[in-house]
Amino acid sequence: MARGQGAALDRKKLMADPIMVGTIVVLITFLTIFILYPLAILLVDSFVGDGSLSLSAFQRIFAMPTFTKAITNTLKVGFLVGILSTVVGLLFAYVEVYVKVGRVVGGLFKVVSMLPVVSPPFVLSLSMIMLFGKSGIITRFLLGIKDNSVYGFWGIVVVQALTFFPVCYMMLKGLLKNIDPSLEEAARDMGASRGKVFMTVTLPLLLPGLGNAFLVTFIESIADFANPMIIGGSYDTLATTIYLQITGAYDKVGAAAMAVVLLAITLVMFAVQKYYLEAKTAATLTGKASRGRMLIGERRVTLPLTILCALATIFVIMMYLCVPIGALFPTWGYKFTPLTFKWFGQVFTRYKGFQAFRDSFVLSLISAPITALLSMIISYLVVKRKFKAKGFIEAVSMLAMAVPGTVLGVGYIRGFSGGLFHSSDWPLFAEGGALHGVFPNGLLGGIYGSAAILIIVFVVRSLPTGTRSGISALRQIDKSIEESAYDMGADSFKVFMTVTLPLIKDSFLSGLVTAFVRSITAISAIILLVTPQFLLITVQINEFAEKGSYSLACAFATILIIITYGSVLLMNLVMKFFGTSRKLKEDE
Repeated sequence: MARGQGAALDRKKLMADPIMVGTIVVLITFLTIFILYPLAILLVDSFVGDGSLSLSAFQRIFAMPTFTKAITNTLKVGFLVGILSTVVGLLFAYVEVYVKVGRVVGGLFKVVSMLPVVSPPFVLSLSMIMLFGKSGIITRFLLGIKDNSVYGFWGIVVVQALTFFPVCYMMLKGLLKNIDPSLEEAARDMGASRGKVFMTVTLPLLLPGLGNAFLVTFIESIADFANPMIIGGSYDTLATTIYLQITGAYDKVGAAAMAVVLLAITLVMFAVQKYYLEAKTAATLTGKASRGRMLIGERRVTLPLTILCALATIFVIMMYLCVPIGALFPTWGYKFTPLTFKWFGQVFTRYKGFQAFRDSFVLSLISAPITALLSMIISYLVVKRKFKAKGFIEAVSMLAMAVPGTVLGVGYIRGFSGGLFHSSDWPLFAEGGALHGVFPNGLLGGIYGSAAILIIVFVVRSLPTGTRSGISALRQIDKSIEESAYDMGADSFKVFMTVTLPLIKDSFLSGLVTAFVRSITAISAIILLVTPQFLLITVQINEFAEKGSYSLACAFATILIIITYGSVLLMNLVMKFFGTSRKLKEDE
């Protein structure tokens, strides 16, 4: 009874606030049109043939040996990458939380584990080719090996494992910190060795979290486009096969059916990870540790673990150093001295580098604040408000996390190239129709091929990350703070802008920079949507890498890395001097 009255009161308050109602309507419209609609169009294209329900598109693509092989390849790569990334991520997380290492070594481990997160997705593929390819520095010029090939299965696996293990590291680090040390110390007091404690106490508590980390990495791996495209060679995955089907075979319907298959795999894995393993992890590890943990200082434990982390660290650093160094070689694979800056000059003089960096920077700069603000608004509605459509908004905003970029790109092509619901084919808009001049390309057809569709894709792809961060931050704010503002007569917009947003300033700034970095380094979703009118850095790097112009690709990538790391450093400085945490310290 009381709960029903409370719900009725919440609805009454909501309907009395036109700004809030308008915001919810706009959000639902945006999420429906730009997330659900493209995916629905893919389903329609795949199942409707000649105006009737048909499985002919699926029958045709499954009859292609290349497609069935691509599915097998994708699953094999995803499975192995998931295992390797989880193991390496667990190693780094365990060393940081449990093992006593020097401050410099520990700091270096943290930096290396974060490197792939803020770097372009194909940097490690370039490095792998330049170090271990047929003209690689290590294989050909140091070891004299000429017949090796880094392209294919193992090249993709190594590059993706190094790219995605930081995701596992960040997930597992939080879980390890939440394990109560008294449980492990009790086992030690009963005579169990370090290994026995880890296998019988720590690992069983971590198992749901390990499964969660594995599935997240598996999803990232099978959805990855950039690395298989550059280092895959003839080893096709689903993402690259979809791209080639639409750009090489010009088969949009076939590509749509392939995209549905890839989407089905990722959605199933995402549902298991989100609604089963995440809940099981939270149930296994509840709350925080009751007290501080005594770090392991025994050399027989610390030495081998430190050596393993050090070897991985050295390898990752070597891979990242290879990119700027490779941009200084006169001719890659033939002449390595003297070092030159000519490729950096040619980036801006011969290859329209200024336009590429300007277009990428401007589009990312526009999308970042939109993404950050939308993320905070969605987070606010999910955490602080009660209304019937709340579950829909949260689920759809998170859905973009499970949708591979290539799938989204195909969905936007099919959904908007002929206008909304293919409205350019409607008789109302036919040649000579009364309203032909109003919507010549159909409803919203004008955004296809424009900057608007690229910005929308950037927003949609970064929305889940910012939303998750905002939800975590808002759950720590007592609702009485905002209720006080409402009691004083402030409307929802005033409360959000003057009370809520300042309290989650750090999360907003972090989401802003994360959205900018993800947008400026994106490739999978936008490579199918970008037109000659716009030059984007990632597309240029991919193009030069495919042509074998590695020094030029490295020059573009080096400048891009400087931009992304500069953005992260700038965010850290802003948060240090203007963030919420500094304000709290000053108040103390």
